[in-house]
Amino acid sequence: MTTRKPTTKAYHDTGFLNSKDARALRILSEYLEPKSRFDRNKIDDTIVFMGSARIKSREAAEEMLRKAKAGKDRERAQMALKMSAYYEAARELASRLTKWSKELDQEERRFVVCTGGGPGIMEAANRGAAEAKGMNVGLTISIPLEEFDNRYVTRELSFHFHYFFMRKFWFAYLAKAVIVFPGGYGTLDELFELLTLVQTRKMTKPMPIVLFGTEYWGEVIDFDALARHGTIDAKDIELVHRTDSVDDAYDWIVRQLTEKAIGQPGATL
Repeated sequence: MTTRKPTTKAYHDTGFLNSKDARALRILSEYLEPKSRFDRNKIDDTIVFMGSARIKSREAAEEMLRKAKAGKDRERAQMALKMSAYYEAARELASRLTKWSKELDQEERRFVVCTGGGPGIMEAANRGAAEAKGMNVGLTISIPLEEFDNRYVTRELSFHFHYFFMRKFWFAYLAKAVIVFPGGYGTLDELFELLTLVQTRKMTKPMPIVLFGTEYWGEVIDFDALARHGTIDAKDIELVHRTDSVDDAYDWIVRQLTEKAIGQPGATL
């Protein structure tokens, strides 16, 4: 008599798990697995840093300028050096906020720096938090770019998502403040989704949002024009705090969190 091979259990069947029929399971796993790790590492809530993956550190930008030839190459290198000020500002601000948050609670981890886990502004914030010897979060996403992860993310808190909307959920759900540095389509997408949640009151918790870089944001988004044309209310312009100063951003965020969030630990929308 021929011995039958045991049937594969459904949860061991990779063909099924990767099929369209199991999409709901894959989505659910991108909720449950991160939640398990956040709980295990006692991460109560976060401060989210957003911004361009293309902005270089001052050191890298200076090296780029040294190697640049005349014309467009030199113009790009000069712009990279100018924009590197934002990398250094994000790095310093993340370090200072991490040092402040570490003094709050020895058991639970409050206001942990969280980024998209990639290069540029994300790397700068993770780097600043790591230099302050604090745990920090990286929520990376599958996109067709090599070496997207940065090495400063805490190993236990390095996540890799397939679904953009699940990644955005974890940005919003844990966040108690958001700092948005100059960025492109991805940064604008994340910024406007958060502003929409706050404006429509789908997000009920206080959400301090800083736009760092007044020259950049003033040129890229004309909020006053939106109000002037009647597509937003004038009061909606005040949903963000604009600044060019690390000191001002730090003081404003700490004040907002102290007044509105310290007594309300934990993830919530």
